[in-house]
Amino acid sequence: MLQFQPPGFGQKVANTSLGSMVYYTPVAPPWTVAVPNEEELPSLIFLHNFGGGASAYEWSKVYPAFATTHRVIAPDLIGWGQSAHPIRDYQVSDYLTTLAEFISQVTDSPAIVIASSLTGALAVRIAIEHPELFKALFLVCPSGFDDFGQNAGRRLPLNIVRTPLLSSLIYTLGATNDVAVRNFLVQFLFAKAERVTEEMVAAYLASAQQPNAEYAALAFLRGDLYFDLPLYIDRLTVPTTVVWGEEAQFTRADLGKRLARLNPKAIQDFQVIPETGVLPHLEQPAIVIGLLERYLR
Repeated sequence: MLQFQPPGFGQKVANTSLGSMVYYTPVAPPWTVAVPNEEELPSLIFLHNFGGGASAYEWSKVYPAFATTHRVIAPDLIGWGQSAHPIRDYQVSDYLTTLAEFISQVTDSPAIVIASSLTGALAVRIAIEHPELFKALFLVCPSGFDDFGQNAGRRLPLNIVRTPLLSSLIYTLGATNDVAVRNFLVQFLFAKAERVTEEMVAAYLASAQQPNAEYAALAFLRGDLYFDLPLYIDRLTVPTTVVWGEEAQFTRADLGKRLARLNPKAIQDFQVIPETGVLPHLEQPAIVIGLLERYLR
């Protein structure tokens, strides 16, 4: 998926217990000219959401803005993008383990981690268990999708998504052609359809078409990766800012405010971004860049 990365960004690889994780980072001009000692910069790790066709591309309109002031690291999660796609029934523990392994490998000092949606909720749990890995968190619409006991993400009956042939057919028809990908972005992720570009559709489609990509995507669709974030969030001690797309589907802004109230000591700021969906960093990246710059200051 290197073709969808900003100029000057290249691929590197970190190994985890479930296989290799590809990540994107500045490797060539203009970044290497501007930043000769990149390893001395503070680390910013950008973690993408789950959902058909997800990959590090999700954050690619934001992280170049920080390439001269921070060591930018943006991985494809296991089962997504160009990282390893082991054939397995993915569980929450798979991502808690591999993300902790990844963060500990790619940086020697506590990192600022930026993450969205379900991955943001996973980052909270990892920060609780391994606070030494984190300097701070910047989360966009973090949700375990089963928060307060309310299942927010499942859109199809379990008897359908748990039937192997039917679930594979659903993935093929719903995630591996450009019409379906565009519809997914417009209907579920964005607030304004006109903000979906051809490049976005192509990037999501390329990720969705990777061999064995359906295993992680269907685990998410079935709800195998959901959990109740409020059961954990009061134990968070890492300084955190949360931003929320005003028109995020399934996980509405009032849910975010309710989550933030559970731990005001750690969650130091909560901002709603008007007229955006669950991915404001892809839909309105300039706003997210501004908020993140303010947080980093």
